[in-house]
Amino acid sequence: MLGALSIGIGGMVGGGIFAVLGEAVSIAHGATEIAFLVAGIVALLSAYSYAKLSVAFQSSGGTIVFIDEAFHHSLFSGTMNVILWLSYLITISLYAVAFGSYAQTFFTGEHIPYLKHILISFAIVFPGAINLVNASLVSKSETIVVIIKLSLMALVIVLGIPYIDVQRLSPANFEAPLSIVAAGMIIFVAYEGFELIANAANDIKDPKKNLPRAFYGSVIFVILLYILIAIITVGGVDEATLLDAKDYALAVAAKPALGQFGFTLVAIAALLATFSAINATIFGNARLSFVLALEGELPLIDKTTSINPLWGVLTTIIFSLVLANTIDLSAIAIIGSASFLLIFTVTNFSAYRLHETICANKYITLFATLVSLLSLITLLLHTYKTDIHAIVVFIVFILCSVLFELSYGKIYRKRLLTHK
Repeated sequence: MLGALSIGIGGMVGGGIFAVLGEAVSIAHGATEIAFLVAGIVALLSAYSYAKLSVAFQSSGGTIVFIDEAFHHSLFSGTMNVILWLSYLITISLYAVAFGSYAQTFFTGEHIPYLKHILISFAIVFPGAINLVNASLVSKSETIVVIIKLSLMALVIVLGIPYIDVQRLSPANFEAPLSIVAAGMIIFVAYEGFELIANAANDIKDPKKNLPRAFYGSVIFVILLYILIAIITVGGVDEATLLDAKDYALAVAAKPALGQFGFTLVAIAALLATFSAINATIFGNARLSFVLALEGELPLIDKTTSINPLWGVLTTIIFSLVLANTIDLSAIAIIGSASFLLIFTVTNFSAYRLHETICANKYITLFATLVSLLSLITLLLHTYKTDIHAIVVFIVFILCSVLFELSYGKIYRKRLLTHK
């Protein structure tokens, strides 16, 4: 169970919190901790569906298998699986941009043309090279990085408590309820990593007992962690200072207690966390592309089930580079959260359709579906008013997934299955 729990916590406390904390403050202000709680509740409801589905369908395919079981190999399921693959590309891009933001703080006063783009590209290319050369380094290093991240966050929380100004957290500094919910949905991408537990279901002992514990335990732990971080950040630092340093807000939150040393320490932790998260996501997404290719939903270029699918890694690197260097951090966070809210809506509905098979409460799965859907709608309505460009990109992603599945999935998949 501890292994599954660490996968869930590591998947959530990756680069997400470092990337989206400042964005949450800019929207929710004094209610940032409530925004993280709202997003966490949505994640916890989805964790119920994932726990039930993972016990019933133990497979490294995870979400792909759940959607296929509910909707079979159809245009809809194929499209959703391609959207899942694209969602991980967005996640990699989010981590890379966050890496670039924190890394740039070490070059204060130096003028280097296109510095941030250089750092962003390095954050994608170098982990990609590691995946190509020695993929085993990914899993070996992940536990160490998770321990470092959690230890430094705990240090910032404990030492930052005396510096909290409760007036900054008072309801007088709250935004309207709808804005708080919208902020929670924008930062939802910081919670999406719990679904990675499903991909490890085959390797967990006594899955009927330990899988639900891992899902619920990891999500609840991370909700509490994020709320504490939000309280320390908003309560300990003047909001104007946080907004000036929005892209690296967590490092600024360490300054009241630890000064410049704390800022540097958290910045280094952010580099480790985002780099590790990119490393692991490239590792997972390359293999996801291989699974989708075997199902006929992506081109089958890698001909073996090797631990290191060359073209899967290269494709992931190329697409991530384009996305990370052309879309800003705020838009990437919105698109990533919207994509995973869509995926979780469909997964929750899959659990509802299969509730008898997976022994789930149909009312809970239906409620989880409605909450995820309403969360997605809230996010899109808020974004429509503030960043129409992000909406356009999200719609383009969906259309590309549908068109790709219509062309490749409907035609070439049949040929692939015929020649098996």
